[in-house]
Amino acid sequence: MELESIITRLVVEESARELVELSESDVLVVGAGPSGLTAAKYLADKHLKVVVLEKRLSYGGGIGGGGSLFHKVVVDERALPVLGDFKVRYKAAGVAGYYVVDSAELMSKLAAGALDSGAKIILGAEVEDLVVRDNPLRVVGVMFKWSAITAAGLHVDPLFALSRAVVDATGHEAVLVSILSRKNRVAGVAVPGERSGFAERAERDVVEYTGRMVPGLYVAGMSVAAVHGLHRMGPIFTGMLLSGRKVAEAIARDLGVPQ
Repeated sequence: MELESIITRLVVEESARELVELSESDVLVVGAGPSGLTAAKYLADKHLKVVVLEKRLSYGGGIGGGGSLFHKVVVDERALPVLGDFKVRYKAAGVAGYYVVDSAELMSKLAAGALDSGAKIILGAEVEDLVVRDNPLRVVGVMFKWSAITAAGLHVDPLFALSRAVVDATGHEAVLVSILSRKNRVAGVAVPGERSGFAERAERDVVEYTGRMVPGLYVAGMSVAAVHGLHRMGPIFTGMLLSGRKVAEAIARDLGVPQ
């Protein structure tokens, strides 16, 4: 067999085998930003089958750009245990209780931490709809397609991925909850969008409001701000990390996983 044929065969066979295996999971996280990756690690640490879908061909969400392309972000002391779990280095910033983290290190180690714990990250996969059940309404999965299909403007039916719990970690647009609001009005959910910047309140509130929206669907990170009309916080990531950890704890409780 020629090498070119071997390459194609191995790529297609292994990808197809894995996609079939991942079509059902314990937890499906949509969005490989800071909250999504944090949640994925902590859930995988509990021996749950975790799949992360990310529409881009990279991970990290808004981390990579740092603060307006300056390559650092800020956390406060509440984030230090999470940084320790991911082996992320930090530097005291000269302001009591606050620390500076390299943006490239944070995004890469969050992804590596999730992968090393057993989560699977699929890049270039864009969610276009939810899979629901009625009476009572509950979310049991998503419908996704490759983001290149959207970019090409093609009308192509999506594939299904079923899961016991789905996390909207899509960021400012709260894609999954927006779909729920628009297409499943019986849920009584609205997405007012986030408010303008107020870092201190945003860092507090995004963690407080993290959790379940309807049975089977949870919200974390900036999706929380969009869904609950909360302020945005800029390039400080404590709230994002703590939101990811909190949603993992909530899902583990609801799935009956020992804490």
